[in-house]
Amino acid sequence: MPNAGAGIRLLPNAITVLALCSGLSALKFALDGNFTGALAAIGLAALLDALDGRLARLLDATSRIGAELDSLADSVSFGVAPAVILFVWSLHGLRVGWPVALVFTVCAVLRLARFNTLLDDTEALPFAKEFFVGIPSPAGALLALLPLTVFLHLGAGWWSSPWVVAGWTIAVALAMVSRLPTLSLKAVQVPPRAVAPLLVVIAGLAAAVITFPYASLAAAMLLYLVHVPYASYRYQWLARHPSAWDVPPRQRRVIRRTARSMRRLGLRPPLRRRVAGAAAGAAARAGAVVRRRRGPEVNGLVKGESGRPRRIGLRRHP
Repeated sequence: MPNAGAGIRLLPNAITVLALCSGLSALKFALDGNFTGALAAIGLAALLDALDGRLARLLDATSRIGAELDSLADSVSFGVAPAVILFVWSLHGLRVGWPVALVFTVCAVLRLARFNTLLDDTEALPFAKEFFVGIPSPAGALLALLPLTVFLHLGAGWWSSPWVVAGWTIAVALAMVSRLPTLSLKAVQVPPRAVAPLLVVIAGLAAAVITFPYASLAAAMLLYLVHVPYASYRYQWLARHPSAWDVPPRQRRVIRRTARSMRRLGLRPPLRRRVAGAAAGAAARAGAVVRRRRGPEVNGLVKGESGRPRRIGLRRHP
């Protein structure tokens, strides 16, 4: 009998190849002047990219070749393809248009390379898996194409000016290689009672995308930009509260409310150290303070505040 398990394990890599084909098709659409098709192909590639990794983990079909194939496909679909689309659409009229496209592609590839190296980081904080470092390449590609999306929906305007498009593309490229924390949907867990409402929301979003595709995509990208400050606040809050690292989100909300109540009362919230090793540093600093108060040690004796030597560990009675 044929090995059905091998065919199932091949499915995530097949989806990755489809995402690569979608990104390459976006190039073809752009060269033909079909920017609607190019934008749709990039969106489809982003959707397939979100599915292949989750499917691989669900089927226990993760492999080294799958990870490498995913990175190569992402570099084409979310690095090369958006840069060429923007160049053909708007940047070709600028002398710096092609360098801008090159900068975007290089930043996307660097972003993917850093992501691969962070997978093997054994010194990361326990909550780091809930965040991406910088804007992910699929989101970066769609954000870079936001001026094109608005152009297809509203027509020409200041948002379609080549200089505006160039500046926006550089800003998105730098955001991809930045240290900005952004939320990762991989760590999101949906409670059972929220499944039905979530399905209704997904159905509504699908209807909105079909009816108003450009407006829906632009609104989604703007909402993603709004979430970046919240993600940064959440990351910093978790870094200051080690007690919340290994608890579910609902208990974290309880910890946040407790910390706010303590601040209103003028109390210091517990566990404000950023890393676990800070406790050792605090102990060392406390020891230094004690040694300064006791005075210098001379021949096994320590001079007290009065200047008279006394033995360590003995207390003077009044």
